[in-house]
Parts: sequence; C-alpha cells; structure tokens
Amino acid sequence: MYAIKLELKLNNCEQTLMARHSGYARFCYNYALNLYKNAMDIKIGSSKKVAAIERVFTNHVKKLPEYQWTNTLSSRVYKMTFRHFQEALSRYFKGLGKFPTFKRKKDGDSFTVDAADWNHSILLEPSKRIKVPTLGTFRLKEAIPFKCMAQTFTISRSANKWYISFAIKAEKVPPLLHSIAEPVGIDLGVSTFATLSDGTVYSYPKPLKKAKTKLSKLQWKNRKKQLGNRRLGIKASKNAQKYYRSLAKNYAKVANQRRDFLQKTTTEISKKYAHIRIEDLNVSGMLANHKLAASISDCGFYEFRRQLEYKSFMHGTKVEVVDRWYPSSKTCHQCGNIQPLPLKERVFNCQCCELLINRDLNAAINLSQAPFEKLRLVRPEVTSVE
Repeated sequence: MYAIKLELKLNNCEQTLMARHSGYARFCYNYALNLYKNAMDIKIGSSKKVAAIERVFTNHVKKLPEYQWTNTLSSRVYKMTFRHFQEALSRYFKGLGKFPTFKRKKDGDSFTVDAADWNHSILLEPSKRIKVPTLGTFRLKEAIPFKCMAQTFTISRSANKWYISFAIKAEKVPPLLHSIAEPVGIDLGVSTFATLSDGTVYSYPKPLKKAKTKLSKLQWKNRKKQLGNRRLGIKASKNAQKYYRSLAKNYAKVANQRRDFLQKTTTEISKKYAHIRIEDLNVSGMLANHKLAASISDCGFYEFRRQLEYKSFMHGTKVEVVDRWYPSSKTCHQCGNIQPLPLKERVFNCQCCELLINRDLNAAINLSQAPFEKLRLVRPEVTSVE
C-alpha cells in the first residue's frame, strides 16, 4: 500500500470550503485535547475517554446554538479528527512521540475524510477530476495515473496551493536485479551533498540555490515592515499581509525543490545499487556548530537516510548503517593508516603511503569496506504495508 499526492485546481468558493473544513478539524482536535486534559485524573483508559468526549461533542456540543455551523460541514471530518487524536495518544503512551499539543492556524491547514461505510471504497478513474466523499467532485492539476480504489482522503494546504493525498491498495514489485551488486558507500557533506565510493557525486541543484538567494533578498527588503504583534494588539498592515503570502510561496518553492532533489536522488541510488552503506550521522550534535548549523540543517541528511530506508522495500535494496565512531574520514583506504584530518582540509594526504585523494571519496570507499562488526541493518519506520 502506498499513497498518491496530487494538486487540486480550486476556485475561490472551493478554497473557502476547504479552509472551513480545516478549521473545523482544528477546532475538534483542540476541543478533544482540552477535555482530555481536564479529565486526566479520571482513571480509565485513554480510548474510553476519547470515545466519551466524542459522544459529548456529538450529542451536546453540535446541538448548541453557537455551534450550529458545525452541522453545515462534513461529519466525517470530526470523526477522523477524533480518531487521529486517539492515534496521537497511543503513540505517546508507546514512547513514539510527544504528548499532543493544541493546533494553531499558522501551523497549516489539513483535514481527512473517508467513506461513510468503512467497508466501501471509492473507485477513482484516470482523469483530472476526483470525487471526495461527503465533499463533492473537484478538478486536479494532474490526472490520476491509473484506475484505483481509495477509502481515505487527506486534503492539505501549502502556501496558496491545495493538495489531496490518498492511499491505494497496491504493492510495488521490487526488481530482481540491480546494475551494481557490490556494496557502495555514501559520504554526505556540506560542500558536496553526496559522494559515492565509485566516484559518483551528487551536488545540490542550481535552482535551489537561486530560490534560497531570492528568499533572502525578499526577507531583507521587508525587514522594516509593520508585521503586527498579536500580543500587543497591533494589526499587520496590508503590505505586510502581501509580504506574508509572498514569503509563504517562496518557502514552499524552496521546500518543494529540496524534496524533489532528495526523492529523485534516493530513487536513482536505490534503483542502481543493490547494497548501500551510509554513516550513522549525529545530526543534532553537528547542529551545535553555529557556523555550519544552517548549511547542515538545509541539506536534509535525516530525510535522505529515511527515504533510502523505506525505499529498500520498494526497490529490493539492502541498506546498512556504519557505526558512528568508525573513522571513515581519517583512515586511508589503501594502507589503513589513521591520522588527524581538520575539516578545512578537503584532500586526504596519507602520511604513510603518500596517497592523495579527495577526502569525501576516501570516506565513501572506507564506508563501503567497513568491517562486519561496524555494520547494522536498518529497518524503516514505516513499511510499505503500513
């Protein structure tokens, strides 16, 4: 099972409808969280508490005069919202996440709907129109690639664009053969994003650097605008509101370009190499260096590793993590000599065998040749079935 995400082509009325439903989902989530916190002293299971809160909302809150607007919106929205709240509590009690927090409007708009009949799925035809349960039929910027069945639909907003994502009951058959079967090491860096042990180099795309530069200039030009302060009761000016919209578009553009680069890079590596070895980087520790923190956080090292891990099931690859303390950069891959190597030195010059090689390529070769006791097979956080 995997998901498809497509952009919606909405008019003003449809955008208003989506915004109302996302606000409805946010209101229901915050209502459930508020009542749950007030009922913390009651010694019953969390699932029973959430079920009781949902009954109170259905039988009492929705009938109050001041909340009659909830009856004009889809009932599947609040049903799915209470289910998501229960899932967030389950993850917290299992130690997989933090305790749920109140949702804010500035954090983004999203909501989920499903078919009223849990045993019923919606047939989606390969066209530029999609039928969403209890909401209607909407246009798409891109056609659905093939005929499929879906049951749950999540609608979200990024900047000024609305997207719909849905899971389909299908499996991607992994390939039987890859172009290269030998282990390949991948060394991640700031100046060069990824260097492979066979000499392949992946650098950040130029459009991404251009978009980041444009974003910096936009922020500098608008640094003195009256942006508003909600705590002090100062409203944002009209030009400030335009700036916020423009800023959101630029941030979304940078995020989309970074996501596109990471997706294409990890897919290309997973299709080509059958055995991949990467270093277990301490990203949070690397961010402590204030001189490199911005560059390191912008690279997306964790997302690169996460995508390689979950794509191992889709492309039939074997991904291994090399121990964090393995000196891949300081070790000569030819003679095994270990010597200190400052970060400013980009060329590895072995003092024993006089080998002269790029430090990133030398580290990648050492990762591909790492001893067995330094390796650990990774398991993705979410499998293709989940």
